[in-house]
Amino acid sequence: MEPSAKIFAGRASHGIAEKIAKAYGQDLGKVAFMQFSDGEFQPSFEETVRGGRVFLINSTNPPAENLFELLQMCDAAKRASSKHITAVIPYFGYARQDRKDKPRVPIGAKLVANLLMAAGATRIMTMDLHADQIQGFFEVPVDHIYSSSLFIPDIEKLKLDDLTIASPDMGGSKRANAYGNQLHAEVVICYKQRSKVKANSIEKMTVIGEVENRNVILLDDMIDTAGTLTKAAEMLMDKGAKSVRAYCTHPVLSGKAYERIEKSALEELVVTDTIPLRQESSKIRVLSTAQIFAQVMKKVHNHESISGHFVM
Repeated sequence: MEPSAKIFAGRASHGIAEKIAKAYGQDLGKVAFMQFSDGEFQPSFEETVRGGRVFLINSTNPPAENLFELLQMCDAAKRASSKHITAVIPYFGYARQDRKDKPRVPIGAKLVANLLMAAGATRIMTMDLHADQIQGFFEVPVDHIYSSSLFIPDIEKLKLDDLTIASPDMGGSKRANAYGNQLHAEVVICYKQRSKVKANSIEKMTVIGEVENRNVILLDDMIDTAGTLTKAAEMLMDKGAKSVRAYCTHPVLSGKAYERIEKSALEELVVTDTIPLRQESSKIRVLSTAQIFAQVMKKVHNHESISGHFVM
């Protein structure tokens, strides 16, 4: 008989891990972190993990210590003779580095995949990767969950007339079309030209499609500085949209993001709890992913199909 799974949390994702464990139906496992005075740290499982499955929950958003903490936990579980080590990564950091887009740069997402496998992870579970092909960087199973099972029911509750789904860039057109089909809504694409010199900077933006007198919902997998999203919202309102909302899975929200969102034309920004918010905002609403992760984790442990959670 397969022993019961144990769930452990890294420090970056302790909040969401507690919610996942509760939804799963058990307490978080005990893990201690010894901190040296120079900042070096060492995780230690305070209970046996021999021969069973462990779920190690930690997002890998910066600082790099979050990733290294997860790597150390994987290594500790491997050396403690865990049979199955599943790295549950609500937000997979470094996913924007999925290819060589110019000479002499690393493919950071592939490097992270190699590190996780070398540390002992036998399975990866994550949500809304920035690029689907990252799954192919691993030689172990990857459970890629989509937030659409949260977002689509929430959008339906709004009961918006004249609904239009918008992608803030060409890369998100597949996601926008999938939502458009599910919600029987029109789809438009915002076309942007990024600066080749400065990261997170946009030189020009326009919209492909009609948005006049439409209630528009912008979709993206993540929101970082909020520059693209707030500029898109302003442009859509200038084009005659009745309202603009945004649904983004991962609230990275760095730099002046919170300030931009508060001053923007966005009526509301809906995000998930894959990354904890650094501050409150009257325009930001958070949906919890705990139930989804708990369901998939339980099915994985019981060797049941999870294909229903892969529908965008």
